[in-house]
Amino acid sequence: MLENWTVVPTRLPLLVRRCHSCPSARFRAGGEFRVNANHKLIDAWLLALCTGCGDATKLSVLERVTVRSVRPELLDRLHHNDPGLAAQVLQDPIVRRRNRVALDWDGAWRLDTGRSEDGHGRPDVLDVVVRFAARIPVRPVRLIAEGCGLSRAAVERLDTEGKVVSAVRLNGRLSEEFTFTLKR
Repeated sequence: MLENWTVVPTRLPLLVRRCHSCPSARFRAGGEFRVNANHKLIDAWLLALCTGCGDATKLSVLERVTVRSVRPELLDRLHHNDPGLAAQVLQDPIVRRRNRVALDWDGAWRLDTGRSEDGHGRPDVLDVVVRFAARIPVRPVRLIAEGCGLSRAAVERLDTEGKVVSAVRLNGRLSEEFTFTLKR
């Protein structure tokens, strides 16, 4: 039986970055932008608040860019604090590297298996395609355990017994589509 599972974000991830005011290392992005134009140049930042003290920080999105080189629809999304744009900005590795931040996805995603939770009628062989709605790095062992209602240790044991077959390494983090077969 072939099943399709999807890893879906439930909120924006936390930003891992040291706060200058308190010992916290996590910031929450609310999806608000600040745009500043100086003659023909424009700057844009994504605002984030420290989870410890509430102090604000700015993540640089655009730096000293000529206004004419910025697409009008991007400017409109920046001015209207588009939450979809905030998610795109946080997924951009160039923005993350420039601002020296990492993403903490703990508690910011869920696994949609597309089936009811009754657990009746599970087949002996299960073929699953796991897709990601966003680039969320998760260990396949964790997804298989959550989707099948098993512990991670049980999934690892099934893997060593050869009852979980996949072309990807199950203990590493993935953020792109993969498939596996589970034999009970």
